[in-house]
Amino acid sequence: MSKRLNVVAISGGLQRPSRTLVLVEQILASLGNALAIDTRLIELGEIGPRLAGALHRSQLPAEVEAQIQAIESADLLVVASPVYRASFTGLFKHLFDLVHHEALIEVPVLLAATGGSDRHALVIDHQLRPLFSFFQARTLPIGVYASEADFRGYEIANPALQARIALAIERAVPWVHGGRSSAPFQQATALAA
Repeated sequence: MSKRLNVVAISGGLQRPSRTLVLVEQILASLGNALAIDTRLIELGEIGPRLAGALHRSQLPAEVEAQIQAIESADLLVVASPVYRASFTGLFKHLFDLVHHEALIEVPVLLAATGGSDRHALVIDHQLRPLFSFFQARTLPIGVYASEADFRGYEIANPALQARIALAIERAVPWVHGGRSSAPFQQATALAA
């Protein structure tokens, strides 16, 4: 492959240390072993205070606007959120409320989540997948869910989770090998310029 993929990862954890961040970093490392990528990691806990007060995109500080523009121009998104009250966090949703509704058409998205127990594993299919379906993004076939039992402290300790990450990457590669397609959002943006 001659072109490096522009991968933007969003860790929806609101604090550090964060199991969600550990999961995202491991997915990025595995993806980097399979494909030539450039990565940008957005930690919601870092931008959250500047994001929370904005009701409209025009109210965002420049550095947060730059993060949203990075999301909108990604060849591949890796998104992960901890589970709160049976769903992703409100701030995670607010971030994507500010992303243009046509910016992610056909963009591959690898979904991931962390939670206190395995009973929250369906958050990927019941919460995250519908969110990115709204954007007409291409949610990848295998999501990665990790519970507290999969970690020792803030390190992945369960070989089954490592295997799930490897499978998700293996199944993602055929979907992302060519990079971002020429989505209508990009075409409309070019025409408006």
